[in-house]
Formats: sequence, C-alpha cells, structure tokens
Amino acid sequence: MTMSLTMSADDDDRVITYDQLPQAAQTFLKANFATKVPLLVTADWDDFTIRYESGEKIEFDRSGDWKDIECYNSKVPNAAIPAQISTYISQNYPGKSVIKIERHRSVYEVKLNNGMEIEFNRNFQVIDMDYDD
Repeated sequence: MTMSLTMSADDDDRVITYDQLPQAAQTFLKANFATKVPLLVTADWDDFTIRYESGEKIEFDRSGDWKDIECYNSKVPNAAIPAQISTYISQNYPGKSVIKIERHRSVYEVKLNNGMEIEFNRNFQVIDMDYDD
C-alpha cells in the first residue's frame, strides 16, 4: 500500500529542507524535538515554520530564535520554556502542561492544557489571564 500525503504551504511560503533552517533553529530542534519526524519545513520572507507528523508546529525568526511553539498533541518541552514561567506554572497550576508558547518583543503568551491563557511581560510578571472556552 502506498501512502500519499499532500500539503500546501501558504502562498508566500516555500518548502525548504531541514538543513536550510538557520543553525540556531537546528540546534534548538535537536535539543528539544530530536525524536520527532519533520513533516513540512517552510520559509517566507520573515520566518521559518516546521511541522511534525505528531502535530507540533514551531516558528522561528530569521535568526533561528523560536517565536511560537504549538504542541496540542503533547506538551512544550520544559527546556524550551523560560524558567520563571515554568516555576509560575508549577506553583499555580500543578500538574498542568504548556501546550503553546509565543514570544513577542515584550511579552510571552502561554496556553495550558486546561485552556488557561496567561500573558507575561518581559520581566516574567503576569499581566493578563483568560480562560479559553
């Protein structure tokens, strides 16, 4: 039996090889997602995106620094989460996992597996909370 997989990238995205990712992105992926099988690697004018067979999606900026990590079928690796955020989550939401984290210029947005969304400023202070229904 032959399996065929068809995926399309957005209009501005072009499919690239894993080796064409910035070195920083490759190092991050080897450290945090080494056991995952890449499904699709794309690039556009301002970022790179890698999708995995197991459902994870990671976006990197042009330097290879992660911008967005989504792990809806698993959890974001602890090593990828800033220590201050990990500490806050473990103290205030014991047993909950981070399934999404976004890094913007001045804030981190985190989503937990219970639907809680927490926003931290650059000093890792909570500045907003919401529950995703």
